Amino acid sequence: MSDTLQTKLIKAPGRRRDLTEPAPVRWLLTGIAVLFLGLFLLLPLAAVFAQALEKGLAVYLASLHETDALAAIRLTLWVAAISVPLNLIFGLAAAWAITKFQFPGKNFLITLIDLPFSVSPVISGLIFVLIFGLQGWLGPWLDASRIKIIFSTPGIVLATIFVTFPFVARELIPLMESQGRDEEEAALVLGASGLQTFFKITLPNIKWGVIYGVILCNARAMGEFGAVSVVSGHIRGATNTIPLHVEILYNEYNFAAAFAVASLLALLALVTLAVKSFVEWKMREQLS
Repeated sequence: MSDTLQTKLIKAPGRRRDLTEPAPVRWLLTGIAVLFLGLFLLLPLAAVFAQALEKGLAVYLASLHETDALAAIRLTLWVAAISVPLNLIFGLAAAWAITKFQFPGKNFLITLIDLPFSVSPVISGLIFVLIFGLQGWLGPWLDASRIKIIFSTPGIVLATIFVTFPFVARELIPLMESQGRDEEEAALVLGASGLQTFFKITLPNIKWGVIYGVILCNARAMGEFGAVSVVSGHIRGATNTIPLHVEILYNEYNFAAAFAVASLLALLALVTLAVKSFVEWKMREQLS
């Protein structure tokens, strides 16, 4: 090793100390971050719960047990129960194919996975209306077959699947790329089948990444507004999800009920944040 390189290595710790910011600067940056979080995260959350409970717990519970609110909750859970497992299957298959194999169109597939991130949810909903609406490409055939997609639950499910399908795949692709293929190749050499390799080697290694992607996918599915608003038709008690029901209540100046139902989404956000932090900790623990 040359004297110059040795000198650089010896001086590296000192140079790192020189880059350390003074205490006032660290306190200032920390204060700005805390202030930002307080104004744009904690204060709005507190306001939601304060407004929801402003007229008392009885009114709060009555707003949640109202017929249309229960219908919106059931529909939201039903849509999430369909879209999240389907996106989980797609995410696993896409990540497996992209990270373990070379094939024509691989980069194009990655671009398609990112498409919902770059397209407005409202535009996504309009695309489904143009395809499946009464005046759309498949509209006359669907009408003749008495199949209803737009302004019904299937349209809401399709729109939700579209806006949420990148979450699982995008979480798993970098994780599986970082892990490489050595363990899978060793299992195949030892006689394991493809399915055995996946369930015994690959899936245990990415389980926390899968959970992380599912959490984000579910939170987005239950809170989606734009695309669902376009395809739902806002039929009260039939095609309104929780976000749409909150909008209707707010437009009717029924603020107590609107914030009561909105508090469910706020609780979902808090639970998602807590589980997300736990999964991130487990992932760091697994990689260390």
